[in-house]
Amino acid sequence: MTGKDHKYTNALAGEDSPYLKQHAHNPVDWVPWSGDLERSAEKEGKLLLVSIGYAACHWCHVMEHQCFEDEEVARVMNKYFISVKVDREERPDIDHIYMDALQMMTGSGGWPLNVVALPDGRPFWGATFVKKDDWIKVLQQLATLYREDPEKIREYADKLARGLKEINLVSRNTNEELLSQPDLEEIMARWKKGLDLEMGGNNRAPKFMMPVNLNFLLHYAHSKGDPELLEYVHNTLTKMAYGGLYDQLGGGFSRYSVDVKWHVPHFEKMLYDNGQMISLYSRAYAQRRDPLYREVVEETITFVRRELMHPGGGFYASLDADSIDDNGILTEGAFYTWSKEELKDQLGKEYDLFADYYNLNDYGYWEDGRYVLIRNSDKASIAERWKISESELNNRIQYWKQQLLPLREQRPRPRLDDKLLTSWNALMLKGLLDAFRYLENSEYLDLARINIKFIEEKLLNPDYSLKHAYSKKGRTIPGYLEDYATLADALITFYELTFEEKWLSMARKLTDRTITHFADEESGLFFFTSDEEEVLIRRTLEVTDNVIPASNSIMAHNLFRLSRYFPSSGYEAMAKTMLINIHPQFENYAPSHANWMQLLLFFSEPYFEIAVVGDDYEQRARELRKEFIPNCSLAGTRDKSEIPLLRERHTPGKTLIYICRNNSCQLPVTSAAEALDQIT
Repeated sequence: MTGKDHKYTNALAGEDSPYLKQHAHNPVDWVPWSGDLERSAEKEGKLLLVSIGYAACHWCHVMEHQCFEDEEVARVMNKYFISVKVDREERPDIDHIYMDALQMMTGSGGWPLNVVALPDGRPFWGATFVKKDDWIKVLQQLATLYREDPEKIREYADKLARGLKEINLVSRNTNEELLSQPDLEEIMARWKKGLDLEMGGNNRAPKFMMPVNLNFLLHYAHSKGDPELLEYVHNTLTKMAYGGLYDQLGGGFSRYSVDVKWHVPHFEKMLYDNGQMISLYSRAYAQRRDPLYREVVEETITFVRRELMHPGGGFYASLDADSIDDNGILTEGAFYTWSKEELKDQLGKEYDLFADYYNLNDYGYWEDGRYVLIRNSDKASIAERWKISESELNNRIQYWKQQLLPLREQRPRPRLDDKLLTSWNALMLKGLLDAFRYLENSEYLDLARINIKFIEEKLLNPDYSLKHAYSKKGRTIPGYLEDYATLADALITFYELTFEEKWLSMARKLTDRTITHFADEESGLFFFTSDEEEVLIRRTLEVTDNVIPASNSIMAHNLFRLSRYFPSSGYEAMAKTMLINIHPQFENYAPSHANWMQLLLFFSEPYFEIAVVGDDYEQRARELRKEFIPNCSLAGTRDKSEIPLLRERHTPGKTLIYICRNNSCQLPVTSAAEALDQIT
């Protein structure tokens, strides 16, 4: 449909972002974020109204329908404000600042994120979802206040801007000692009190998957020999895989569960979640060899490849929570839920076993006669109850999927956000590499090579600067710290799996560029934005691990890992400084610093560099890689290499494995079993 077919078309029609284009035919005169906003607002004597969301956001859609599609609302917005639409995934730098402002003003946050700001961008009012009548009323009040008492607004905006800068400061820690083992144990004891030992996750709803937390807890429980905590991690992984949170038919995870049993999800599917979950379940499979974990990894990769892959090799951002239901209404979860009647019609005599396996009962009921498929028994228990073999049950499950997936595909599909973001692609790339490492399926490495080629060609510039997103229109959003950090992380992993030194070289060049353009000398950390970009109120320091690890914690990991290959680079000292300046926050906010805490384990426990040299280096490395060794870096070559860890270690006619710590090595051995003995 072209612009002339719509009653209204605004400046968002020419944007790349699907979220912005969703609002292109609102009667509101939306404009995208640009450097000209202050001049335009000053010239017209208007305030800025900045509305931030993303394409898969359910409540963003609701507010659009109730407010932004309404002509009465639009008249008020157009008269008094320059209305700016922002895709938070395209511009996380803007989102960080205004989300902090909203939380300072109201004590909570979320999306849609709506703020009213002075022409220079300093906010003074904010809210999330607002109903139509309340929205009109508050906008009129704010416009009147700005006209009658602008100094009052400026005074409040000044105070808020100072607060936004102050809350983002990280001070140098004068105590340069790492946390002691007793201190860490005390922190972990407090963390454990908030865990749901029965259903997994945190002891509250909604429940987010938090792969960064589970990855740390898996490492910590494994290394400390903590059976209770290890069982908690595996129970959480099992319950999530059994839940409606996981798409039981098509694979892949939704964003979070609204209940404590992982049953009813917020149905949007995000690339960043699924990339991280592939990594997590792959590592958990290496630690326990549970076939359920392997199945989850395989099905999730199949989902991503089927529904989120660009023909050129990149991966799209997300699938919407909403889709058109049987009544023609945009409804959350319509694509994924089922009525008993349609299942009986499709499955016939298979229905009773299906209904037992997926709980088409009070446990699996959602609302309006519809069910979210959920498991609460393992396959062995179901097979025993129905007096069939597990092999036969697996055959039946595959049959059900063959019957139901094509039927589901006939429904109106959830909308696709086809943005291609560097950071999220890097998280998916890391997931594919971890899946190849631990499941030993070469198809995943092939897929990773396709993806890295896309990143190199479309998102990496010749000077090793990055674009944040691929643009079909040739526009460039410069890369943020999250882009450099996640891609360098994936590239180091790429080297460890292939021993192709170009990946390690690329990771180092990205890291060195980050040090040059993002470093904050005062805190020893890195700003989210480069020194080459415009500054809105402040340059943010992102340090708190959330559903994605903080870009600073990922970069600290990268520096530590690179230091194992380049010990004279100074990288280790930088990583240690970052950790020391953050770890005072562990005591009260441990779950929000899980990736940092894993770095603490790297410093405080033995960390091994494994060097494999000789004709059979690939086979020996493969035998080592598949083991769960979270505290190691791996290097290998057939004969010669300039990497310090490998230099002058070649012995003609032999393949030798060196187990080292801080580049000091034990006597070499010839088998993986002997090497593992030296580690354990």
